Amino acid sequence: MESFLQLVVSGISMGCIYCLVAVEFSLIWNASGLINFGHDSFIMFGAYVFAGSMILRANLSVPAAIISSLVFMAAFGVLVAVTIFIPLSRLGSDIFAVMGTIMLAKIISESVRLFYGAAPFSLPGFLGGTVKFGNVVMGRVSFYIIFITIVTLICIHLLFSKTKIGRAMRCVAQDKDAASLMGINVQRNIMATVALSSAICGIIGVLIIPLFSVDLNMASMIGLKGFASGIIGGFGSMPGAMVGGILIGLIENLYTGIGPAIYKDVVAFLLMIIFLMIKPKGIMAKKNL
Repeated sequence: MESFLQLVVSGISMGCIYCLVAVEFSLIWNASGLINFGHDSFIMFGAYVFAGSMILRANLSVPAAIISSLVFMAAFGVLVAVTIFIPLSRLGSDIFAVMGTIMLAKIISESVRLFYGAAPFSLPGFLGGTVKFGNVVMGRVSFYIIFITIVTLICIHLLFSKTKIGRAMRCVAQDKDAASLMGINVQRNIMATVALSSAICGIIGVLIIPLFSVDLNMASMIGLKGFASGIIGGFGSMPGAMVGGILIGLIENLYTGIGPAIYKDVVAFLLMIIFLMIKPKGIMAKKNL
């Protein structure tokens, strides 16, 4: 029973990570019609900015480092939107968009390697410690991940439902041409959406530091599983992204209790293939922010 509870909590926490990844690429898809195939590099970059620059080089406190990193990532998102996503969204060709985001990922990866070096490093004690419930001992980081994910999703919901810019983002996601005719600045909203998506990548990067070393490839598998979560939940659907992420996290972790852990990463992609065959539109197919 204790090991089952550990698997469930760990699965939910990893599912929350996949959920955030699916949410951030759904944001860009809804705003610009593009898929960001470089979101794993954004996540890795966010981790390096936080750990390498704000903590180890600038010696900021953890709260100040997190805020500074998120502001930096949002500003970086605006730059990427202006130079990459907005021009690509005008071309009307999927192949240009795919190649553009893949090349962007390589540029980010190589820039990080040149600036920070190729050697991985860690932040000892960051979000560390354990929590004990009776005979069950679990990592404190799992609860941090779950709590911060819930807070992030609530903030996103409030942004979209209660603020003027959030409602404008929803209009752009539903119909860019109609939104433009109604006086909404579509390009500015794409910039805001990519900035928000980039900041979410920064949050993910910070959260996975205790789980993996800060490394150039730290987010490769997470990025792929987040994409699979979006497919399973319903492409472009924000609620679907949440459901898909939690589902994959739970199933792959529960699998480790009955099967060889070496095949754990296969579970998410096998599940995605099954959904593509029997329910290609996903669990919640409606495009809804």
